[in-house]
Amino acid sequence: MSLIPRDGWRQNRRLVLGAIVAMLVLPAAHAEPRYARMFKQHSGYMPSCNACHLDGGGTALNLYGEAFKAAGPGAGAFAAIADSDSDLDGFANAQEIAAKANPGSAKSTPKKPGDWLSTANLIPREVQKLFPGVTTYKPLDTILTETEIQRAKAHGVALGPDDETTIYIPVADGKPAGTAIIVPAQFGDRQFFLLLATDRKLTVTHALPIHASKIDGAQDASLYQSAIELPVEQLPQGGQDGSLENAVRRGLKKAGTLLLVRLKKAG
Repeated sequence: MSLIPRDGWRQNRRLVLGAIVAMLVLPAAHAEPRYARMFKQHSGYMPSCNACHLDGGGTALNLYGEAFKAAGPGAGAFAAIADSDSDLDGFANAQEIAAKANPGSAKSTPKKPGDWLSTANLIPREVQKLFPGVTTYKPLDTILTETEIQRAKAHGVALGPDDETTIYIPVADGKPAGTAIIVPAQFGDRQFFLLLATDRKLTVTHALPIHASKIDGAQDASLYQSAIELPVEQLPQGGQDGSLENAVRRGLKKAGTLLLVRLKKAG
């Protein structure tokens, strides 16, 4: 099976790179590429995921992301929070965006924007830890087609536009070395995040929680161990009994299905 859709990495390099050009994601409960496109239309440049997320696409929202979400989210949200100083650094959101400073980080100001827009800052730290020695990544937006939505449905997973996020593909020696994806999981009225990583054949190598310290039991390794070494299409469905175990299973199943429908050829 090929990691990259259709005929493989080399044969589809032009296709893959074309998809990668449109990457970088913004807010809502998790990463949604359409907000990045909205940001670009508003500001004239593509933002980093860190405009609205604490540590890259799929992670929890920062203060600007929360404000954007509360104001819409939508194109009108930019105007609604333009005069606010979401990151409390003394500069209005509109000032920062105009100066290509990060409105979601007090470390980035119009006078010192920093390197938040550089490629090196697009990959979440938790992802980088899983691929030591890798310095090159190809982030790929999971902008879902109707065909992919139907494929996911066949695997028992309902996907839609709100499930758009970013797949991180580490590259070693010019070849994809695996994948990683971050998705939100819901436990009662609380949200946390799951990180799923695979090898280049889409077999699970890591499954772990991030930003889950406030949920009792979410750090228990036994909740995630059963997913290791499974092909993503074999990840178990999560039941609906409200248990933390099933919340984790549902989240991991969704993460694996996003990888499956975006990166593995049908058939």
